[in-house]
Amino acid sequence: MALRIDLKPALPLIPLLPGLSLLGVLLVLLRDGHGGGLALLHQFAAGALRPSIDPIVLGSLLNGLQITLVIAVMAWGISSVLGVGLGLLSSSTFWEILAGGRWPALVLRRCLAPLRAVHELIWGLLLLQVFGLNGWVAVCAIAIPYTVLMARVVADQVDCHVSPAIPVLKGAGATPWAVMLTGLVPPLAEPISNHVGHRLDCALRSTLILGVFGLGGLGTDLSLSLRSLQFQEMWSGLWLLAIAMVVLDRLLRMLRSWSGVLILPVAMASPWVAIGWGTQLDLQLDWPVAEWSMVVGHLIDGSVGVKAALEISWPAVIGATVWITLIAGCVATGLPPLLLLIWPSQASLRLQDVVWGTFRLIPAPLSALLLLMLAKPSLALAGLALGLHHSGVMGRVLMDDIRSTGLHSAQTMKACGATRRVSWLYGPLADVSRAYLTYATYRLDVILRDTAIIGMVGGAGLGWQLMEALSSFHWWLVLWIVLISALLTLLGESLGERLQGSWNSRAMAL
Repeated sequence: MALRIDLKPALPLIPLLPGLSLLGVLLVLLRDGHGGGLALLHQFAAGALRPSIDPIVLGSLLNGLQITLVIAVMAWGISSVLGVGLGLLSSSTFWEILAGGRWPALVLRRCLAPLRAVHELIWGLLLLQVFGLNGWVAVCAIAIPYTVLMARVVADQVDCHVSPAIPVLKGAGATPWAVMLTGLVPPLAEPISNHVGHRLDCALRSTLILGVFGLGGLGTDLSLSLRSLQFQEMWSGLWLLAIAMVVLDRLLRMLRSWSGVLILPVAMASPWVAIGWGTQLDLQLDWPVAEWSMVVGHLIDGSVGVKAALEISWPAVIGATVWITLIAGCVATGLPPLLLLIWPSQASLRLQDVVWGTFRLIPAPLSALLLLMLAKPSLALAGLALGLHHSGVMGRVLMDDIRSTGLHSAQTMKACGATRRVSWLYGPLADVSRAYLTYATYRLDVILRDTAIIGMVGGAGLGWQLMEALSSFHWWLVLWIVLISALLTLLGESLGERLQGSWNSRAMAL
């Protein structure tokens, strides 16, 4: 009788496996690289230590930072309030308590899904063509997908954390609204408030990306400084942004430490405060008038739509988008644990906080422009630029998880004679690997959506084709690209949910 041995990698080794993609990326960069940009990169690095302190430059950057904060806070507040409301309406538990059936939740989820599948930059560029340059364009571009993303998270939280008190209350004859206020809302207040606070940081970075593509704020200033090679001015803006992000993070932590429920009232009041702030900055916040005639006129002729669908080799374009996603996902997932094992120590954790914070600070389009100084455009370069930005997020998640679980397992293994790297590999990294991989599958959805912003810089994928179609006002082609992008994102979300379910079921089995 043959003995079958099923070989599988140990759990803490799995997060390291995606890091092998770095070898292929480096080989491509060595093949396509050139040394002409090394001097410029040296100037860029030196600019971090000697940022510009010119009063005129700082005044312009501060004005751009305020515009970015106003747009981010308005979009955050609107999307948080609407997202929580739509999340409850999208919850099966909510409708079971209220009406005894689930079908309204399923219908609403299906209707909202396409809205979150379109990246906020695509929303911004589409709304810009219809409404012109206006502050509300940037606010709506972020608020639309963020509202639906928030609704999805809230609905999942409601359905996954059903309180055992609900059937008891229903059996005691309590009204549906009393059941929800007593048994449904209290257990969800803390996790939902934490997610609402996290979305402010995401809204700030999304506003920065919109600015890079010309929708105003600090992102526009950073993009102009980089393109004109004024690295000292660029770093002045980045340092101001870093200070603002740290201050906002501290304020949100203070709110959560006092009472996490306070974040929701703050989010409700924030749009009104931001409107008053924006008025002082002369930010145009009058509701713009839509110019639909040009768009609708091009979409009336259906034969043009058929011809537009045949203008692009969809397998090649979709393949390039998926390939960028896989490269970026591997870099973002594998780089943090790899760097952790290169120098495993508590001092390394503090240093990595700085490294990952820097990667989060620099938008992916600007990272791509910097890499273009060293190599020709390619899918590997686009994937590396996007992966480095998201590795900042994954690195922060990994550091926070390791700090929360502690270093006792590493100390125990080291006391038993294991080397430092082995004790960290099978100690803290093993403790957090499953949660880290679960979050990585969710991050892959975000990376797939973000290929829209990196394709426009790297000259590949659906993002590049969308920019070309928008610049030529080819609205049928724009419609096809947006539809394909949304479909691809929804398929990615479905795959990610299955992977998350697989990891969670394995965790329960152990």
